[in-house]
Parts: sequence; C-alpha cells; structure tokens
Amino acid sequence: MTDPDDVLVIMRMARALERVDAGLSPQQYRILKLAGAGGERSARLAERLAVAKPTLTAIADSLVGAGLARRETEPGDRRVVRLRLTEAGSAAVERADAAYRQWLDRLYELTGDRDRIHAGFGLIDGALAELCRARRPASASPAPATAAATSQPATAGRP
Repeated sequence: MTDPDDVLVIMRMARALERVDAGLSPQQYRILKLAGAGGERSARLAERLAVAKPTLTAIADSLVGAGLARRETEPGDRRVVRLRLTEAGSAAVERADAAYRQWLDRLYELTGDRDRIHAGFGLIDGALAELCRARRPASASPAPATAAATSQPATAGRP
C-alpha cells in the first residue's frame, strides 16, 4: 500500500527544484535539455513533455526571443519545425545543470546514502517511462525513455 506521505515528499521535492536558482524555469530547462539532445520536432517535444502544443509554442517563443533556441524547418518538408539550441542556450543549460547538480549533491549528502537514492531515481524514471507508454495510443510511435524527459536532475543529463 502506498504511503500518502510519499506523495507529499515528491511534491515537496518538485517545489524545492522549482526554487533552485538555475537561471531557467523548470519548463524552459526541460525543453532546452530535450532540444539540445537532438533538435526535436515541436509536436514530439510537446508529447514527451506532456504539455499542450500551444503551451510548448509559447515557451519556445520565449526561448527563441531570448536567443536560447532557434527554429529550423526540415529540408524537404517545411511543415516540420525543429527546436535547436543556440550557443547561449547551451551555456544556459550548462549553468542550470551545475545548479541542479549542486542542489542534488547536497540532498544526497544529507541522506547519507547517495548510491541507493540514485538507484531509486533510476527505478522511478523507468516506471514513469512505462506509465507514459501505457497512456500513449497504440498507433503512436514509442518514445525513447530518457531521464531528461522526466524532470529529474539526478545527473547533469537529468532536468
């Protein structure tokens, strides 16, 4: 049986991560991490982030306006638009990675059991990926499970 306090711990952790001075909002960070991993199509980014396309468009507009990302059309199919990091976007992600890593390192230090907590995050990441696959219609193509898509900053690659 699930302990209701576990939910509160997860919510508290999410709120604590929102307060980390990373220079980017959690949403901006997640989008930039995924865009930096290979120039995702906008529709695919929205799906992987579990946000509505208009929400993604608004955040992407702000990232493009801030010079952190750029939109590129697919050669041969101008309907396909990919979001890619600029040099400034890459630098912003590196700074945010460092801030999240520092926060998480302190959390690990306070638990006294870094390896077990880190392994637990890996298990949770896998379970979240499975839940996402189970929610997706059978006709949709499977998304590769990545820690970056799950908003967990356990390592530099985890938002």
